[in-house]
Amino acid sequence: MHQRKEELPVTMEDGGLSVRLTGWGNTAVTFMQMPAGVDLTPALAGLPEDLCQCPHWGYVLEGAVHVRYADGEEETVERGNVYYWPAGHTVWFDEDTKYVEFSPEAGMRDVLEHVTHQSHG
Repeated sequence: MHQRKEELPVTMEDGGLSVRLTGWGNTAVTFMQMPAGVDLTPALAGLPEDLCQCPHWGYVLEGAVHVRYADGEEETVERGNVYYWPAGHTVWFDEDTKYVEFSPEAGMRDVLEHVTHQSHG
């Protein structure tokens, strides 16, 4: 099974931010495009610990993702890096960033629904 990233359904689009997601089996396959300055932390408010509770595995194509975990530890995942983020994290972007991510589909859709609701009040 395969699909061009441009063919993935758009789940969220706003001001240069783009989330394209499809489900294969029980896995969400997501292509993310985030402009510099996006911080998802405020949009996660109201979730347990005010953090994303869905684990993710992925690969950064361009730019870098800054990650903060529930224990306060931070790291930067740069272009060319693969990653795993356990439940209990937030992310922000200091530069335009593109990445591909794989997550449990139900958890990812729940987080995106929450973020969309927070963003549009």
